[in-house]
Amino acid sequence: MARMPSSLEKKGFIIRSHCKDDRRSVKLFLTKQGKELGEKILPITEEFNAIVCKGISNEKLMELERLLLIMKENVRSSL
Repeated sequence: MARMPSSLEKKGFIIRSHCKDDRRSVKLFLTKQGKELGEKILPITEEFNAIVCKGISNEKLMELERLLLIMKENVRSSL
């Protein structure tokens, strides 16, 4: 997870702000360039989601999410 913010920061999509009250905490903010990229990407991701979820009811999608969360926890607990 730590590599992703660094990469986004190097590319100019985010900036970091260190918290004054908690030195361990860092806030990330989108730059103008990051916001512009987000505006381009959001419609693409929405279209992709509509394609892959076509014909699947909300109930089944919620069940899929529930099962994936169980699987994620199984992996996490085995490490």
